[in-house]
Amino acid sequence: MATVPQSRIEPAEVPFTAGAARRAGARSYSVPFVVAVTGHRDLVDAELAAIRSRVRDFLFSLRYQYPSRIVVVMSALAEGADRVVAEEALAAGMPLWAALPMARDEYRKDFGTQESRDRFDELCGAAQDLFELPLAPGVSPEEIAEQGPARARQYAQLGVFLCAHCHVLLALWDGKPSDQLGGTSQVVQFHHHDVMPGYTSRGAERRLHLTQDESDLVYHIVCSRDRPEGQPAAGLQPLDAFWFTTDEAAPRSPDMPARHGKVFAYANEFSREAQSFASSIEVGSYPLLTAAQAATLPGGLRDIDQVFCAADWLAMHYQQRVLRTLKIGHVCALLIGIGYLTYTDVASTPVIVGLIILLMLTSVGANALAVRGSWHRKYLDYRTLAEGLRVQFYWAAAGVTSGNVSKFAHDNFLQMQDTELGWIRNVMRVAGTECDAHPSGSQAGLEFAVHEWIGDDAGGQLGYYRRKSRLRLAQHQRTQRIGQVGVWVTIVALAALLFVGSAIPDAMQTPVVYTMGVVLLMVGIRQSYAKSTAEAELIKQYEFMYRIFRNARRRIDEAENDVERRRVLKILGDAALEEHAEWILIHRERSIDEKEGVKLG
Repeated sequence: MATVPQSRIEPAEVPFTAGAARRAGARSYSVPFVVAVTGHRDLVDAELAAIRSRVRDFLFSLRYQYPSRIVVVMSALAEGADRVVAEEALAAGMPLWAALPMARDEYRKDFGTQESRDRFDELCGAAQDLFELPLAPGVSPEEIAEQGPARARQYAQLGVFLCAHCHVLLALWDGKPSDQLGGTSQVVQFHHHDVMPGYTSRGAERRLHLTQDESDLVYHIVCSRDRPEGQPAAGLQPLDAFWFTTDEAAPRSPDMPARHGKVFAYANEFSREAQSFASSIEVGSYPLLTAAQAATLPGGLRDIDQVFCAADWLAMHYQQRVLRTLKIGHVCALLIGIGYLTYTDVASTPVIVGLIILLMLTSVGANALAVRGSWHRKYLDYRTLAEGLRVQFYWAAAGVTSGNVSKFAHDNFLQMQDTELGWIRNVMRVAGTECDAHPSGSQAGLEFAVHEWIGDDAGGQLGYYRRKSRLRLAQHQRTQRIGQVGVWVTIVALAALLFVGSAIPDAMQTPVVYTMGVVLLMVGIRQSYAKSTAEAELIKQYEFMYRIFRNARRRIDEAENDVERRRVLKILGDAALEEHAEWILIHRERSIDEKEGVKLG
């Protein structure tokens, strides 16, 4: 059996969310591209060299295609497929994350020879991070000591965890269906359909979404098995390699499906921008926890917080650009209107015509720049990502789980929206890896989440939404007052022209009409700006969010135990995620248009 030189295995570069290893090394804003491994233990020796070649080609193709992301392999390090891929990743200088179905010492008993156990230990030592999954619900330490249903549930839990925290599932598989709980066939089936018979509940199956999302992507390398009848499934040949999805028309394809490619492109863009603005993010971001708090809370929170800092800072950065573009457009429109009135009513000079043309070009140019830079889309996407991460962070701190053995915080966020928004889940699924592997149920974490997330009228989200509601309401009232003033000025001017117009000298009538036109123009521009920024809708959203956080605070203060408090936090987070999904849909309809400057003019 060909292997990489064992003495050369070393941890590779530290990526964006790499748990304890990342926190001990340099801070990086590269979002990893995680490839999880599932496959058979009994590969055929004659096929190994070619399988390794296929694996290498696949991993290097991802590195080439997504240069702003570090390709990470997540493997259970079992004999056969798991170790083949882990070794090839390390030989290529790619980080390895080890995800074990149970405690390391207990899992080690799976390997029958000392040589195999030594190799397992060496790979564990080379892994940049090692996650030992806890016991599955209803399983005891005594039950998993021997091979049987309880131990199989641990492998099923591992398969679900790998699928939920990777971007591509790399399957070294014969393509044959199997009812072995937690086996390769069932892991692939779960990745495609969120169903693992014998592990996922009937209730979970009834709640399955029928939408296509980004989480079903499998790269299948066909292999044989070293056993009787070990040839691949009918229609498949050993060493075939292709993308395998739930697409009805073309489930197997030599090229990555377009919908997945678009999701990965957006995630790659976020990773690139997070790295480009890393120094500014370090200085100008608003972390969710301080260094002192981090020392007493679960370590994985810092991973989520780091992604949040990048998303939150980038959202504010592009929001400022969007607002600046809108202001430029509306100010230009106002000046164009005044210029037109001046040209028709006061002084018909070429200079005014030239200024009008210049203002129109400025407005169109500013909008074109915003469109080409996708500033509006990035602002909305990054803000939505940041708010999703906020919920994920505080759930993890408080020990809130989905209550479903196959679901995590990111799974249902934006599930029913545009499939291209799947890139947001794509980032969230790796940000919370450590917290999902080691869920915390500490009292300190629960109190931290209640105090920092919900807060009161002076702080937390309660204080934030209270301040924002008042600010937006004041802006909306100002808009309404401007409209009222404009209407009354117009009425007074028209009444003057109607009743005493004949007595007004011609030299005075023109300024009256001119002033009336300018006032109406100002009113229209202000109303247009308010509509572009969804002024009225945001008031409703902030007031709604304030009410649900206030009600959550009241319910938590009245709760008799921590179970009830966590239940309230779960409901609160679900409501917040739902509201953020609605928010992005509202604002996407108000995207900046290259023709906006012309329309305003």
